[in-house]
Amino acid sequence: MGGSRVRALVTGAGGFIGNHLVSYLKGQGYWVRGVDFEYPKFGPSDADEFELLDLRHSQQALTAAREVDEVFALAADMGGMGFISKYHAEILHNNLLIDTHTLEAARKNAVRRLLYTSSACIYPLYRQSDAQVSALKEEDAYPADPEDAYGWEKLVIERMCAHYSEQYGLEIRVVRPHNIFGPLGTWEGGREKAPAAICRKVAQAKLTGNHEIEIWGDGQQTRSFCYVDDCVEGLHKIMQSEFSQPLNLGQDRLISIDGLVDMVAQIAEIEVVKKHVEGPQGVRGRNSDNMRLKQVLGWEPQISLEEGLARTYRWIEEQVKEAQLQPSTGEAQGAVHPD
Repeated sequence: MGGSRVRALVTGAGGFIGNHLVSYLKGQGYWVRGVDFEYPKFGPSDADEFELLDLRHSQQALTAAREVDEVFALAADMGGMGFISKYHAEILHNNLLIDTHTLEAARKNAVRRLLYTSSACIYPLYRQSDAQVSALKEEDAYPADPEDAYGWEKLVIERMCAHYSEQYGLEIRVVRPHNIFGPLGTWEGGREKAPAAICRKVAQAKLTGNHEIEIWGDGQQTRSFCYVDDCVEGLHKIMQSEFSQPLNLGQDRLISIDGLVDMVAQIAEIEVVKKHVEGPQGVRGRNSDNMRLKQVLGWEPQISLEEGLARTYRWIEEQVKEAQLQPSTGEAQGAVHPD
């Protein structure tokens, strides 16, 4: 590269993690092109260029990957448990097109390196049937039995990444994020994940005086949650590493959904009443084993769950306040779900 700036493409740059990653890379001195089919919802992008492209179409993927050194492949059709447990065909169709076209575009454009964001959903259901789950190691992915179509697609593309690397020499890094959360993400409408849904519910309870909150299942299902600032720093560190096998990226602190509700309520300084209702819950328990991440990077996520939730709650409470000032937001009042 000489002394020139690294040129990076971030796909899915209109989405939650992608938008944060663009800002992080800019802070690291990158030149960044952001690509998505829509602009970030909660403010302008920091990208040097932002192009509205649909990566389900091969020619648009080729256009997106032109004249860049690195590709951070974050684009995906996804959401919380209520979404990924319902729209299997749509998710499988769209994500297979996005991912295969992005890989091929990187190859044809002679990109130096690509980072593929897989998912913790690739891990087998039979390893996640207990709330007190053993933390998932990277090698636990096989024998395969992923969660829903979303997990199967991610695992298949992990294999495609390995074969593109073997056959074409494309340098690829594969990351398995575990439940990333933070401000500037979807917090209503059905695609939001548990921390955002809980923050919204608690904020509504605080502002309306109705302190009853619906939770899908018995609330004892468990997850670990990683704050978005740690996530984007980890993505960058993994991209720069020389480790080519899949890596977990998440916190290794297990907490129940009921526990998460209690934590957010404490941040909001209110008491809530939990109402457990039927609904999709995903796996019973999931936690990240970070041993390999620490070995490879000499680093692991640093921001505590309490601090991350406090930052996220403050932002979502402001969104809820603003929404209440509008004549009608058309908000879908979904229950709290774990994924």
